Amino acid sequence: MYTRKECVAMLLAGGQGSRLYALTQDMAKPAVPYGGKYKIIDFPLSNCVNSGIDTVGVLTQYQPLVLNDYIGNGQPWDLDKQYGGAHCLPPYQTALGAEWYKGTANAIYQNIAFVDRYNPEYVIILSGDHIYKMDYNQMLEFHKAKNADATIAVQNVPIEEASRMGIMIADDECNITDFEEKPAHPRSTLASMGIYIFTWKKLRQYLIDNENNPDEDKDFGKAIIPNMLNAGEKLVAYTFSGYWKDVGTLDALWDANMDILNPTIPIDLYDPDWKMYSRNPVLPPQYIGPEATVENSMVSEGCIIDGKLDNSVIFEGVTVEKGAVVTDSVIMTGSVVKAGAVVEYAIVGENSVIESGAHIGARPESCENRDDWGIAVIGHKVTVSEGQVVGAKQMIPDVKKK
Repeated sequence: MYTRKECVAMLLAGGQGSRLYALTQDMAKPAVPYGGKYKIIDFPLSNCVNSGIDTVGVLTQYQPLVLNDYIGNGQPWDLDKQYGGAHCLPPYQTALGAEWYKGTANAIYQNIAFVDRYNPEYVIILSGDHIYKMDYNQMLEFHKAKNADATIAVQNVPIEEASRMGIMIADDECNITDFEEKPAHPRSTLASMGIYIFTWKKLRQYLIDNENNPDEDKDFGKAIIPNMLNAGEKLVAYTFSGYWKDVGTLDALWDANMDILNPTIPIDLYDPDWKMYSRNPVLPPQYIGPEATVENSMVSEGCIIDGKLDNSVIFEGVTVEKGAVVTDSVIMTGSVVKAGAVVEYAIVGENSVIESGAHIGARPESCENRDDWGIAVIGHKVTVSEGQVVGAKQMIPDVKKK
């Protein structure tokens, strides 16, 4: 007889990430690289480990191969447990047939048997596409202290941004009294972070009822949360004040990487008390050539830098040749920027080649109309030919596959 787990985490990691376009052609959004040596999913996984949650179901769907290989048996995050640990949970065939996850609630519904195996008192629902460091145990203690049926993590946002988000209205005791999805005239600035803690027995029944109602959305924000509110369940808002970034767009992903280089922004990847874990190859130290210039940049292991870097995040195994210039950019694992190439305000995907004399991206001030400016993006395994110009806001997913 196994000991029950107090809390099991269910990590929603099946999103296509269509707004990341070229970077998610062959991988789900949570598998997109971030910060020189991480993938986005490293953050909720590391948060679970640091919070003492050792049982995590990772719900995969879109392009799951990269994510499945990356997570493996969970060993890099100390989640290779005999009882518990990390488990990838794709949609699967049952006696009634097979079907894709139809929404966030349906994804958890299809895995009720997985959660029941551990007989938890609580379940935490997480998204796999946010950059943040959070102690889920503090949120769980808040949930228990409030004797809540559901606790929703929220963050105060500027009122002008509230109309783009799910907004919670709460009283002075943190009790949620109403919920509005992307309201035109927000009554609150408490934006849902998509992080929920539920008392499992309560949530289990709502998931079953939701599945049995063919007219309802199979989604937490559109069905489960409103249904619980309407039924008078106790829902509370847990306010999180730390760094949190939804990297669902190319500009947001670029911003989040640039934030690492800004000492005034509180996203510390080196905190020994809250370690960030990832699966990384063993590589030699980076080499910075005698004529290279590196300013305010992060350079990962295995890189060879002979050119100029400024305010950039350089992933593992990247080569920047002599005479190449990289500024305000993100260069992902294994890519090569050849001599005479210029990369500025851009994201370059994994294992791509920027040939000599190519120019990727443009500075904001180079565009007369600010709306014409944006991050230039080169997809994974792309070769940009010699002398080619890729302007601001342009994207090349497959110029010439290597």
